Amino acid sequence: MAGTGSKPKVNRRPEPAAGRARCGLCGKTGKLMKTECCGQWICDDEDEYVIFSYARNSCHRNHRRLTLCGYHHAEEHKGDWRNCKQCREGFETEMYIWYGTNEYNFVKLENPPAYEPTRCSMCHRVIKLAEEAFSTQGGNYFCEECTAQEISRRSTEPRRM
Repeated sequence: MAGTGSKPKVNRRPEPAAGRARCGLCGKTGKLMKTECCGQWICDDEDEYVIFSYARNSCHRNHRRLTLCGYHHAEEHKGDWRNCKQCREGFETEMYIWYGTNEYNFVKLENPPAYEPTRCSMCHRVIKLAEEAFSTQGGNYFCEECTAQEISRRSTEPRRM
């Protein structure tokens, strides 16, 4: 879920305009629907998403796929996602916090737990898991640059038989 792409301007809770429903993320009043997970008004715009584009231009898709609320509902967990042990254990702490506090949430996780940032196992640079490209192998994380160097090194090594 750590793809890149344009992000819509979100994270504002618009005031309702004379009883007219608005998307709780971007404020638009056009084609709306209620979310399956939490019953909030949101843009009915998932049909505009281009598959494999990793664009973040769909309010509905962003909430459904990039929040703990959406995950909690999709996994059919019981109760409120903010108190769900299964949701908490389903992600590394860094990603749990991001899924619970990003701009695609209607309600944000209060008092998120502390965590140590993820570092590249080769160069030790901090990797922002939700925002940057990285690779993993055997519990180790590698930043995009170190991954590219390793791929290049391996492609020039003579093959063993």
